[in-house]
Amino acid sequence: MKKIIFRKLLQDCLIFFFLALFGISTIIWVFQAVNFLDIMIEDGRNYNVYFNYTLLNFPKIISRILPFALFFSFSYTFIKYEASNELIIFWNHGVNKLSIVNFFFWISILIMLIQILLMSIVVPKSQELARSKLRTSDIDYFEGMIKPKKFNDTIKGLTIFAEDKNDNEEFKNIYIKKNNEKKGFQITFAKKGVFELKGNKRVLVLYDGQTLTQNGENITNFNFSKSDFGLADMASHLVTHKKIQELSTESLIKCMQTISGIKNYKIINCNKNNPREIYKEIFKRLINPLYLPVLILISLLLILTSKESLKYNKNKFLIFSLGFGVIILAESSLGYITKNFIENFSILILPIFLTLIIYIIFIYKLKLSYKKL
Repeated sequence: MKKIIFRKLLQDCLIFFFLALFGISTIIWVFQAVNFLDIMIEDGRNYNVYFNYTLLNFPKIISRILPFALFFSFSYTFIKYEASNELIIFWNHGVNKLSIVNFFFWISILIMLIQILLMSIVVPKSQELARSKLRTSDIDYFEGMIKPKKFNDTIKGLTIFAEDKNDNEEFKNIYIKKNNEKKGFQITFAKKGVFELKGNKRVLVLYDGQTLTQNGENITNFNFSKSDFGLADMASHLVTHKKIQELSTESLIKCMQTISGIKNYKIINCNKNNPREIYKEIFKRLINPLYLPVLILISLLLILTSKESLKYNKNKFLIFSLGFGVIILAESSLGYITKNFIENFSILILPIFLTLIIYIIFIYKLKLSYKKL
């Protein structure tokens, strides 16, 4: 009987949790996808790159929303059970409150492990893949890069400006400045420009213009009636090196060992002079998930007070405030990480300490209630 009750309670909590998690994450993902349209329009990327980039950012959104969705879902389910008198039925059938606490504590450990895997493996890999999609993609949506009366310097070393654009997709009075590696430049003016398909490439064809080229101390100038301006071999201002967030957890741990002098590994972005960012990323992936059992235990505090009690609404408000406070604490604690790993030990043990404190509160409160009976 107890197994059926526990299974039913867990099922309701998890169903609402997954609905909240994926519902909120999808809404945020849609808003974020709209912002990512700049990748395609401003940076000249195609729809396939845009879709893959936005999709690969979904795991990161889920990992950030998970603590909030977890606490809200479990709290809501316990409040719903109390409101419908289902918890009273559990107690009348001999279900021990501490056994429910222990059951959900082990469930929280399982969810915590899943979150650690998500943040330490899935999210960094998806972020690295998303960034690599941009690094290896071509700038082939040139039409969106040129906007009338607006300078565009998305492509590295290149500035494009057009005064106007007519209904025939023709640009009027185009200005193009291209810098070269020898500290020279090339400036091109044209009365008209239009994109044309030549082979399988889009080429900007310029009409009635002039090109001024400076190479060292030499300056040349020539006029043209028609000239092709290719953009295929140019790169955008996109950051090509890996960010810390994209490094694998194994690389971060090796970097930490290198910083501590335990071993010497050659890791990308492993800055010995500024280890704080490395420690922050490690703590975010491996330590922050330890707050998930704390959040579930806080939501379970709702079972200690019956809705018939005058303090029920007050306790409910305090429990919600405590839960959101822990979520804020988990995020803000990363800001207190220092360059010295030993000094960060208090941040490491804080979620474990909070778990023990809340569990002790359960034991004390439940023993006290049994004595009254």
